[in-house]
Amino acid sequence: MLFRQLFDPETSTYTYLIADETTQEAVLVDPVLEQVERDITLLEQLGLTLRYCLETHVHADHITGTGKLRERTGCLGIVPENAIVNCADRLIKDGEILEIGDVKIKAIATLGHTDSHMAYLVNGERLLTGDSLLIRGCGRTDFQSGNAGLLYDHITQKLFTLPDQTAVYPGHDYQGRTVSTIGEEKQFNPRFVGKDRNSFIEMMNNLNLPNPKKIAEAVPANQLCGNQA
Repeated sequence: MLFRQLFDPETSTYTYLIADETTQEAVLVDPVLEQVERDITLLEQLGLTLRYCLETHVHADHITGTGKLRERTGCLGIVPENAIVNCADRLIKDGEILEIGDVKIKAIATLGHTDSHMAYLVNGERLLTGDSLLIRGCGRTDFQSGNAGLLYDHITQKLFTLPDQTAVYPGHDYQGRTVSTIGEEKQFNPRFVGKDRNSFIEMMNNLNLPNPKKIAEAVPANQLCGNQA
């Protein structure tokens, strides 16, 4: 399996390129519109055919590159079920497995940051957590139908039940960290260590974070797969 972590410095967003080295088929998870040329160049250099663009959720902090990549490569755009995205080619359900060659990508519903969020477990060993579980943090829950109780339930009852050595690859990091593990996050993540469900909800309801800079344009654009109205 080929696995690459790519970065957009303006929004601190990670995009992941996953490919089967035998069939040369590839998936991009959470592509960023401003990085489409970078992604296409890399695909061409590596001789890969992009089959799917896969979103963890409808983003509020950047515009997806899925629409542009679909135009340029003919790939399919896949979003979590129940997301309000009428332009998607396909929806993916909790527990569904997307296959490219021998690579298996399992969708795990991780609601709470938004009401239609998925994490993706790649070959049982690498977990792309989107904006649900971050390195030493978690996604906010105060907009896009966020729900702190649901986020706590899905992180602790789903992601934290995976083996401790499972690698955690988040959708963002603002401090330059690239990877963690489930074991590390269970031990050191301050959003969860020593917190029960009620204290987690109280903490999340009092973060008082500013809105993402691009929220006004990003959400409606992403509901059109990145094609701005």
